[in-house]
Amino acid sequence: MNKPVKQKKCKVCKVCCAKFIPRAAFQTCCSFPCAVIYVKRVEEKKQDQQNRRNKKWFYSNDRKHQLKLTQKVFNEYIRARDRNEFCISCGRKHDGQYHAGHFLTTAAHPELRFNELNAHKQCSPCNNYLSGNIVEYLPRLVAKIGQDKVDFLYNNQSKYKYTLDDLKEIREYYKNKIKLLKEVSP
Repeated sequence: MNKPVKQKKCKVCKVCCAKFIPRAAFQTCCSFPCAVIYVKRVEEKKQDQQNRRNKKWFYSNDRKHQLKLTQKVFNEYIRARDRNEFCISCGRKHDGQYHAGHFLTTAAHPELRFNELNAHKQCSPCNNYLSGNIVEYLPRLVAKIGQDKVDFLYNNQSKYKYTLDDLKEIREYYKNKIKLLKEVSP
């Protein structure tokens, strides 16, 4: 006796969504033009995935991006460290946003960018609209850290360019310090 011929099940085309009966088990499209379009889409998807991987690699090895990430963690640490203090410039405490204000700017003194003596909690109006309010910042900074440390900041002539490894190390260091601060006080 002959076995009955098995009926092939209908499939839906991946491109035009039309129903068709495949000639082969691996067939995913109803016609040759649909197959060409499908292959192009698959290739584009692979290229997009490769581009994303390349972009991820680029950002992990881009100094400017790593500097920005490290600065973000450092600023978070400064705000956490000084959370119970008033604004270093105007001396007021309010419910607004606070920044990690640098006494000597990071543009003029990049070597002091991650120096804890150079950055303190500062309210947004002082930092953004009054350019750091340096006139009021200096006397409060001297009272907080002492004249000898302020002189050290002024006299620091070291020129140092942070490497990728330095930035990653600094970022991990401040992440750990933030964790310690959060453990000590909720």
